[in-house]
Amino acid sequence: MAKKSNADSQFIWMDGQMVPYNNATTHVLSHSLHYGGAIFEGLRAYATPQGPALFRPQEHFERFLQSIKVMGYSISYSTTDLIRISHELIAKNNFPACYVRPVAYIDDSVRGLKLPPSPEVHTAIAVWPWGKYMGDEGHLKGVKVKTSTFRRPDVASSLPLAKISGAYLTSVLARREATLDGFDEAILLDPQGFVAEGSGENIFIVKDSEIMTPSVGYLLPGITRDCVIQIAKYLGFTLREEAITRNQLYLADEAFFTGTAVEVTPITEVDHLKIGLGHPGPITQKIKETFFKCTQGQVDPFKNWVHFP
Repeated sequence: MAKKSNADSQFIWMDGQMVPYNNATTHVLSHSLHYGGAIFEGLRAYATPQGPALFRPQEHFERFLQSIKVMGYSISYSTTDLIRISHELIAKNNFPACYVRPVAYIDDSVRGLKLPPSPEVHTAIAVWPWGKYMGDEGHLKGVKVKTSTFRRPDVASSLPLAKISGAYLTSVLARREATLDGFDEAILLDPQGFVAEGSGENIFIVKDSEIMTPSVGYLLPGITRDCVIQIAKYLGFTLREEAITRNQLYLADEAFFTGTAVEVTPITEVDHLKIGLGHPGPITQKIKETFFKCTQGQVDPFKNWVHFP
């Protein structure tokens, strides 16, 4: 019996070809599967009156290529190529909106830890419809999170600016721990005990109408994070990037996650403590509302964030 396509995806692009979903496979002995050395990225295409629009694809694919570079890999595709291919794949699958997942990986031609100087790297892009990452209720009413027992690794032992598959094992374990304990998501601390980020999201807090977010160092500085920083300044809010303690998090008036998957999602409870009044706050709501206007190209300074074929 043929496998059912994921969320009605019909085609995946692989190494220059549009491949039927069920045929888009790689070997069980693939090097990247065994050793976690795949590179991936995530971006969204939003439905607009003019058709599906990729959101900040230039920045996403630049990060994809930079992540490939720091692993010592190379591929023959440019950001322009990858953007064009993504639009073609979305059209091929006839999606008005979707999530876009590029991945670069090494197949089973390499065994063991030692990589050749120039390993053959395969490139694929998948698309699928993906709704609210934390669910409709979490998106609207906010989510409950816990501080994880897992921490972000020291920068001397990681590449925090790159999206490397193996680096996300800690995130998987943190999210699983939170889920099993009855929470929606986890917050990970850095090695010094300061707030770093969620399992797959950046975090912001609001105190006395000022917005704060952890400094870059132990976290992946997300592209949605950058959107929110720019939006906050556009709206006239004071925003600071600095170390944030758990104490500050507990006493925040508001808190929210940002990320391609999670978009802008309010946090209403941390470690069983209500954040503010226990419901999404006005600054979070204003940021969120403006962000979704940006995904439609409706905010003049940020119209270039949406990209059409």
